[in-house]
Amino acid sequence: MNNAVILAAEGANPLIPNVWEIVVTVVGFAILLFIVSKFVVPAFEKTYEERSAAIEGGIAKAEAAQAEANAALESYKQQLTDARTEANRIREEARAEGAQILADLKEKAAAESARITEQAHVQIEAERQAAVASLRNEVGTLATALAGKIVGESLADDARSARVVDRFLSDLESQQSAGASK
Repeated sequence: MNNAVILAAEGANPLIPNVWEIVVTVVGFAILLFIVSKFVVPAFEKTYEERSAAIEGGIAKAEAAQAEANAALESYKQQLTDARTEANRIREEARAEGAQILADLKEKAAAESARITEQAHVQIEAERQAAVASLRNEVGTLATALAGKIVGESLADDARSARVVDRFLSDLESQQSAGASK
């Protein structure tokens, strides 16, 4: 029996397969290789190309969108800068206009104050002149009456009484001037 196993073992090597198994396997492999290379690989290649195109298109769209966003950002920054510049210019113009209005109002107030002061001086001077004339007339009348009583004769002559009153007032003014200068 040992002999039979050895003889059977010598005829068929378990490490080397039969020829018909190799042929069937090669034919099956060739058919499978043909099907894969004819149908499966082109489908994979088509899918790969579509995905590559989609990715590259997406990248291009993203770059275009990024460039558009950057341009819009720069435009907004420029508009913001222009708006700030315009606001500063308007603010400075308003300050200058306010200062000019204030200066004009001060000038008008000073002119009005000077006019009112001048008017007051003129009115005071006119009232003083009226008071002096009224006092001169009253003092003249009283002085004439008093002088008439002292002298004992009537000083009804207007020219004479005017000279007496003028002389009396001149003497009175000179005494006041002399008293004021002391």
